[in-house]
Amino acid sequence: MHGLFRWSSKWWPGVIPLVIFWAIAAWTSTEPLEADLVQRSTAALKDTVLDKTRIVVEGRDVTFVADAFSEDGRQSAVASVEAVPGVRLVNDETRLVPEAKPFVWSAERDVVRVTLSGSSPLPESKSKLTEAARANLGGIEVVDRMNLSRGAPPRFDNAALLLLDQIGKLKDGKITLSDTKVSLSGMARDLGGREAISAALKNLPEGFSVAANDVKAPPYIFQAYKDPVAVTLTLTGYVPDNNVHAALVAAAGRKFFSEKVVDNLKASVGAPAGFANAVVPALGALSRLSTGTLVVSDREVKLSGDALYEAAGNQIRAGLGKDFPQGWQFKPEISVKPAAAPVDATVCQQLFAELLGKARIRFESGKADIVADSAGLLDRLIETALRCPNANIEIAGHTDTDGDAAANQALSEKRAQSVTDYLVKAGLPANRFMAVGYGSTQPIAGNDTEDGKAQNRRIDFVVR
Repeated sequence: MHGLFRWSSKWWPGVIPLVIFWAIAAWTSTEPLEADLVQRSTAALKDTVLDKTRIVVEGRDVTFVADAFSEDGRQSAVASVEAVPGVRLVNDETRLVPEAKPFVWSAERDVVRVTLSGSSPLPESKSKLTEAARANLGGIEVVDRMNLSRGAPPRFDNAALLLLDQIGKLKDGKITLSDTKVSLSGMARDLGGREAISAALKNLPEGFSVAANDVKAPPYIFQAYKDPVAVTLTLTGYVPDNNVHAALVAAAGRKFFSEKVVDNLKASVGAPAGFANAVVPALGALSRLSTGTLVVSDREVKLSGDALYEAAGNQIRAGLGKDFPQGWQFKPEISVKPAAAPVDATVCQQLFAELLGKARIRFESGKADIVADSAGLLDRLIETALRCPNANIEIAGHTDTDGDAAANQALSEKRAQSVTDYLVKAGLPANRFMAVGYGSTQPIAGNDTEDGKAQNRRIDFVVR
């Protein structure tokens, strides 16, 4: 026995290297086989729709991990791996993705980004929606927070893609698809955007419907700014149509006798009822200010600026809202311009002549009623009269030669008196003014042309 132990002690050390060589050989011989099975198992799944797929091979045994989107798809995928030549056993660790009830998907937009949330039925759908959002909203960040879920209604992709087109028409807001019901909220980017979205929703796939559409149109804005330095009236914002556009620009030209009208208006749907009937008198009020801004937002009119004298400010504050259609609101912020320095009678006459050289006080045809378009000019004349408080002023009325001379004489007197009454109502002393009518006896142009007749129909301010 002692000899046996001595013999074994001689061969045992030689066994250890043999075991090591055998292990290395076994390892190096199975590694290519396992890699090959991974490759062929993966290839067998190329036509299946799975998520989070992972294949691990030990020897010839395959552990198959994946999320499937239907039971049939899951079983088909497992069978495909089992059919791979060389696979002995498949350890099936596949599962179905969760089912969403209800199946909810949403797109939400703010100033800088669009966020896609909720459920998407397939990886392909998820990618398609994300790419479509980036394509439709160039330059806007798209955040993908969608989860893969089962339970999508038929034609989900078509419905979601159509809704993504609408998110581009929102300034901010959210569109939600819950099963087959669509809900929208937010603010449209442009006037007409709400109507465009409503029209597009009529093309939803069969079976889908709108549960709620709370998209609001942006305020319908019209603005006018009177700049005394540039001597301009700048019009911006929206008007209902080309006819109203032309009418407002023409009204501005009549009311603002010295300012150049800069027209940046655009036609758009969505104007509130009575739009033109509110804007025209509001422009008239702006014409009476030294400088000012008019902002019409839906049915609200804000007028701010400096009146030329105290009575004018009071008249605008108290009177303008009465001219508006029902349902309109007026918010005046009218201050009074500091009084200009007094001038002598000679300068006063020059200032009157300059003003009346730019525009005429206008009356209703054949009548002595002053038209509203002349309010801005009259306020400038009153401001000038306030600068020469010691001067007496003759208000001289003139006509052309059309018609009966006696009638023209009477009309010229009545018109001169109407202007005098306007000045007195503004707070000027009545004893400073004398209304005189000259009929057609003092023409400044020929009466053989319409232009000449128009020049002769006038009111002059003469400092005495």
